[in-house]
Amino acid sequence: QLQLVESGGGLVQAGNSLRLSCAASGRTVGNYVLGWFRHTLGKEREFVAGIARNATSTRYADSVKGRFTISRDNAKNTVYLQMDSLKPEDTAVYYCAASSNFFIHADRSDYKYWGQGTQVTVSS
Repeated sequence: QLQLVESGGGLVQAGNSLRLSCAASGRTVGNYVLGWFRHTLGKEREFVAGIARNATSTRYADSVKGRFTISRDNAKNTVYLQMDSLKPEDTAVYYCAASSNFFIHADRSDYKYWGQGTQVTVSS
C-alpha cells in the first residue's frame, strides 16, 4: 500500500507563490506516475499536472501551463508542485495521486492512490 501525505497549502495573495509537497511511504515511489489534482466545491476533481516515473516527461492542464511546475525526487520519495503567479481561481483542495500506468493520464480513474489533500486559498 502506498501512502501519500500533502503539505504546503495555505492562504496567499494573488500573484504570489506556493510550493506543495507530497511525501510517499509504503512503496517505492519511483514505480509510479505521480500527479496533482484539485477540487473545488461544485466542480469535478480536475487534473493539474503529472510527471513520469523517471521525470523525463511532464503534462499540465492548460489553465496552469507556464505558471505551475511539477517535479519529483525519487530518492526522497517526494513530488512537488511549484505554483507561481497564483490566481483566485486556483483556490481549491489539492491532492497528489499515484498511478501504476506507464503514461501520464489526466483521468483521475487512472490513479489508485490518493493523499488527503491540502487547502490552497488565493485572495484577490
